[in-house]
Amino acid sequence: MSKHFEDARYYLGRAADHAKEGVKEELEPVEARFRELVGREKEPEPSRLDRLEADLKELSERAEGEAKEAVQNARSRLQEYRSGRDEE
Repeated sequence: MSKHFEDARYYLGRAADHAKEGVKEELEPVEARFRELVGREKEPEPSRLDRLEADLKELSERAEGEAKEAVQNARSRLQEYRSGRDEE
């Protein structure tokens, strides 16, 4: 593909992106008015802090579950060991 076609394709892509953003920007007030009339509000996107807090909570719960599982495994192995020694 010649350099001219590559350049044209690149600039067409940028033009499409800019057109999409422009249409989105122009329609935001219309969307807001429509949502106001209908009674549906746009759900706010979670902030970066909210996402991090959710991730930390998930990691904490997972770690707690893994720790409980490890304790249960250790207890069962200890019980098996003790019952094996008692039989001898």
